[in-house]
Amino acid sequence: MSAQLRPDTLLVHGRVDLEGRLVEAEPALASLHERAGGREGGMLAIPQIASLARLSRRLGIVISRAVIAADGPSDLDLWVRAEPSETGVALAIGGWTERPARRPAEASEAERESDFLRASADWMWETDEALRFTALSPAAAAAVGKLPAELIGKQLTRLFRFQEGEDGALPILTALAEQRRFDDQFAELRSGSKGRYRLGGVPLIDGAGRFAGFRGAAASLPRWLPEAAANDAAPPPPPLKDSPAFGERLDKALRVPLDHIIANAETIGAQPDGPLRRDYAGYAHDIATAGRHLLALVDDLVDLQAIERPEFAPEAEAIDLADVARRAAGLLAVRAADRGVRIDRPGDDETLPATGEFRRVLQILMNLITNAIRYSPEGAQVWIRTEREDDLACVIVADQGKGIAPEDQARIFDKFERIDPTEAGGTGLGLYIARRLARVMGGDIAVDSAPGQGARFTLTLPLS
Repeated sequence: MSAQLRPDTLLVHGRVDLEGRLVEAEPALASLHERAGGREGGMLAIPQIASLARLSRRLGIVISRAVIAADGPSDLDLWVRAEPSETGVALAIGGWTERPARRPAEASEAERESDFLRASADWMWETDEALRFTALSPAAAAAVGKLPAELIGKQLTRLFRFQEGEDGALPILTALAEQRRFDDQFAELRSGSKGRYRLGGVPLIDGAGRFAGFRGAAASLPRWLPEAAANDAAPPPPPLKDSPAFGERLDKALRVPLDHIIANAETIGAQPDGPLRRDYAGYAHDIATAGRHLLALVDDLVDLQAIERPEFAPEAEAIDLADVARRAAGLLAVRAADRGVRIDRPGDDETLPATGEFRRVLQILMNLITNAIRYSPEGAQVWIRTEREDDLACVIVADQGKGIAPEDQARIFDKFERIDPTEAGGTGLGLYIARRLARVMGGDIAVDSAPGQGARFTLTLPLS
């Protein structure tokens, strides 16, 4: 028996296939599936277990978690272990403790407070009771150049180095011991751009009233904020003429409702409570896609205002450009696979020393590779190559798309410009932001293309 499952409970086994159908089930699981409206060999009809199986399959890792499943007039406390394989997900379910059904609860304190956290956050995260990640914003993984799946199951300390408060205590550990909210834990990223963040979190309570971890936020600290005085008493610098307040207000005003729209649409589309009419599922997919597009536009507008401020200056760090290219390709591997596109990235033994801010260079390369994937036909390949040219380090991203006409190659770097505005794609700001970032770091982005012959984008940065 796995050490991750409670040893005092009978285990019931089952298996779902890659489509989410319950293809094997011992009697207790099969019976619960049928009572939930499922049929033999059909889609797993127990929403909580089906959701856990999907998460395990998507992340490619073993997940073990407590869930509460409705069973007629009662609830069942279960402990579910989901283990993915090439053919589906194996389930081992313990607990099977019946109790009276709980009345539907109002939004929990954690859920209400997490809206406040999310409004001021650069990214969000969730942990279990041992501070192991159970969910993580893609931006958080990108900040350290890792895939989200690489961090799921790892402790929060793998991402952050916590800093003591004035009293020598670590607020997050105090909050963990007392199972309460915290909002004043300062920390430094262990890799990437070494940025400093203010962490906040609210406790998560499961259906049985037990502490289940934290839902938290990370907000980056301004560079002017002294490390020894990162508290509410520290006076802010004089307001700048070109204040970012509009961008911050825009971000806070739109991010929370858009996050809710996307999350709810994806939940509906996943059909956790049973099959939907096909057109309804299609509507949910369209709503989620439109929400993500709007959220990307918000991100770009906020980023645009930041980089156009006169005092904007990325850090000059010694980076390995080949390594950053590999990380960007890894972060986009799932997106490429979904579109049937293969990424040929630099070999693990390749190195190319350069000077630039790690986070911003990663942002540039993710934009170039995303575009290459988006405009490549199914079955195509995207090549990423590194070169040295005099005193410059170069990364080349080439695709097999339809190419770019000579008369369009200059304007694609302008604000809100796209070759074909009617075609599904980005916001028209990505290449403008990418080139501006490259140039402020002492480099540039160039394009070489012809209609029908794909496109070849080259990022250059100073050698280190």
